Amino acid sequence: MGPFRSHMHHALAEARAAAARGEVPVGAVIVSPEGQVIAAQGNRTRAQRDPTAHAEILAIRAACAALGQERLQGCDLYVTLEPCPMCASAIAQARIRRLYFGAADPKSGGLMQGPRIFAHPQCHHVPELYDGIDAAEAEALLRGFFAGLR
Repeated sequence: MGPFRSHMHHALAEARAAAARGEVPVGAVIVSPEGQVIAAQGNRTRAQRDPTAHAEILAIRAACAALGQERLQGCDLYVTLEPCPMCASAIAQARIRRLYFGAADPKSGGLMQGPRIFAHPQCHHVPELYDGIDAAEAEALLRGFFAGLR
């Protein structure tokens, strides 16, 4: 394996694209064990009229389809915001190797506060976790989006 290279810039681009569509600006990217981007998605809950169309869920679905399998062992996920409980559970189910996220989500996060999904004994797979990656940019995107709604 070569030197570490963050893909958070790509997730942030997906988050900006989501904001431009009127969606909450969250972006997610799934990277293969070889370092190739397999899937990149932003939130689409409004466009798809689907409360499960979070960036992470859409990226997991796309990566599984691209690889032709239901598990993503060895793959890494970059997401601009701390995953919610639904997404955290899907990340565990998909067997994501490493999870990198940007901004913490005190209101709806499912990892560092709230239900702390990965800490439960029922959680059969826990990815390596890295938080705070490009958090300032992710937070600024979210702040700007929500300020525009007020």
